[in-house]
Amino acid sequence: MTLTVYHLKTCDTCRKAIKALQAAGQNLVLVDVRADGVPEADLARLANSIGWEKLLNTRSTTWRGLSDDEKSGMVQDKALKLMGKHPTLIKRPVIDTGTNVLVGWKADVQDMLL
Repeated sequence: MTLTVYHLKTCDTCRKAIKALQAAGQNLVLVDVRADGVPEADLARLANSIGWEKLLNTRSTTWRGLSDDEKSGMVQDKALKLMGKHPTLIKRPVIDTGTNVLVGWKADVQDMLL
């Protein structure tokens, strides 16, 4: 099974996840959300799989830097456009197993993949 990991190379949690997955022998396709970007179709597929609310990082400094107008009235289309424009608004890591989409690197995600 090949896992697609959407990450940010400067994110400590992402680096830990990638290192652990590689050590466990997982086959990874790495997508740096800032350097590589995330195609609109991929973002929509991820959001449809887990919900845009789970994908949008409202605790990030990028989110705090947005205007109140940009943050208000959030719906999926608006969230996807913001994540496309500001990829650091995507919670990380996002791990696509092909059948499931997992967000973060907490114990439940680790138990499923390691």
